Formats: sequence, C-alpha cells, structure tokens
Amino acid sequence: MDNQIYIVIIEDELEVMEALLGDLEFIEPNFPLEAANNAEEAVSVMEQIEADGHKVGLLLCDHVLPGKNGIDLLIELQNHPTLKHSKKVLVTGQAGLEDTVQAINKAHLDYYIAKPWTKEELQEVVTEKLTDYVIENKLNLLQYMSALNATRLAEALRENGLTDT
Repeated sequence: MDNQIYIVIIEDELEVMEALLGDLEFIEPNFPLEAANNAEEAVSVMEQIEADGHKVGLLLCDHVLPGKNGIDLLIELQNHPTLKHSKKVLVTGQAGLEDTVQAINKAHLDYYIAKPWTKEELQEVVTEKLTDYVIENKLNLLQYMSALNATRLAEALRENGLTDT
C-alpha cells in the first residue's frame, strides 16, 4: 500500500515492548508497527519509513532510554519538518512532573500513558490519536473508517469535505 502511516514504538525493555506490540496487533493491518530500543535507532527507523515514501503518524515513547531520553527525543522530533506532525504519546512510569511539563510544552506531547497501562486505554488512545492525525493531515478519511473512529471521521467529512489529498 502506498503512503502507509506507521506507528513507531520506542522502548528499551523487551517485555514492555512485547506487551505494547501485542496490545496493538488490532491496528497493525492498517497501520504497520515498527519498534526501536533507543532514540538513535528510532531516528534511523523513522528516516527509513520516510525514505520509503511513508509517514510516521504516531510515536509511543518511553521516557527512560539508553543514551538520549524519550522526552529529549520527542523535543528533537518536534523540530523535524515532517515528524513534528506525528502524534506523540509518552508511555512511562518514571517521568516526573517537570519532565512531563517539558514534554507537553516543548515536544507538543499529545498524551501521557502511565505504566502499567490497560489494553483498553492503550487501544483507545492509539485509535483517537491516529484519528486526529488523519483528520489534521487531510488524508483520505474513507479508507480509515473501519480502523479508526468512524463517527469522528464522518463528522470531518461532512464539515470539511475532506476526502483525499
């Protein structure tokens, strides 16, 4: 499929990564999942996605990573011409108030999920943030009706006539 929208998960703990991937299997047929263990690997993965002509619609990022931490990575990505439009979700149990405020103010964090999360919460947040992404980027909303929030997509179609780019 051309112009796929990817979800990139940045998490260094294997068990947590496997849990995130497992909880997001439901959306993978429409939004491919890519995983990275640290910030450097994540940037490489995202550059490859873009080089292949695809987009990164959603980042799920841990705070504590080897090397550059997740908040610094998200701030860096906010200055990237195309990745700044990606939705950013911090999935962590260790970010303090100051770090979280910095992520909101400087990285334009879209959501914070505390570890441990529930599968239902994660799936709802991912669905809503990807719905936001396709509406805000004026993508062909019809192709996402079965995978995302169909009510919101239909509303956007009615209000704006957003059917394709």
